[in-house]
Order: sequence, then structure tokens, then C-alpha cells
Amino acid sequence: MLYLLQMIEQPSPQSSDCLGTLHPMAIQGIMLFNRGEYWDAHEALEEAWREEAGEVRYLYQGILQVGVAYLHIQRGNFNGALKLHKRAHRWLDPFPPQCRGIDVARLKADLDAAITEVRRLGPIQLTNFNPALFKPVYIS
Repeated sequence: MLYLLQMIEQPSPQSSDCLGTLHPMAIQGIMLFNRGEYWDAHEALEEAWREEAGEVRYLYQGILQVGVAYLHIQRGNFNGALKLHKRAHRWLDPFPPQCRGIDVARLKADLDAAITEVRRLGPIQLTNFNPALFKPVYIS
């Protein structure tokens, strides 16, 4: 049921949602993400998402989805990577280019660049994906 609700909810952040500080578990999740530990990042960001009261929780969901897309790429799951790319945009697109210090615009552009390469390689050659295309979450 919760998953169904997640699929129905659509973030609509106000500018005030991007003020303030990141949830401590979001900070931990981003540090894990930036080390390429996408599964552990997923767990930390999910905890932040559950504990956050405001719309910024959907920003955490978007970052989480980017990490899962990268994980699918690492595992050679072409369709999974494309699916998570779409989901990540669903959560991230409503946010302004910068939110709580996170460079949302750059995160989306980096994900798009990775997915462009995934599509170019196709499912057969996905094992040739250049891991240098996995970019960190930039925080100012």
C-alpha cells in the first residue's frame, strides 16, 4: 500500500522546502553514494525519506533512485537502469537547480549522461560502461 501511495504522490516543493539543512541520514546517504556504495546509500536515504516531514523528502527519493540506476548499470541491468532513470526524474524534476545545497541540476545532467551511454551501448555491451560516468552528488 505504501508503495502505491509513493507512486501516486507527486512532489510539489515550495521554495521554502529548499531552505534549511539536510537530514543527517541524507548526509550519510550522500557520502555513501559519493563513495559508490549505492545500496548502502539507498538504505540511509530511505531512512531520511521516512523521517523527513517536508516535501524535500522527495529530493532524497530522487537521489536514492539515481543511486539505484547506477547500481543497475553496474549489474548490467539495461532495462532496470532505464526504468530508474525515469523514476529519478519524476522525483527530481520539480525541484529547483539548487536545493538544500544539493546541485540538483548537475545530478540530473550527470544521470542523463550516464543513461545516454547506457542507450548507446545497449543491453549486450553494457558491461563496457565506463564507471567514470558515475558522478557524485555535489553539495555546496
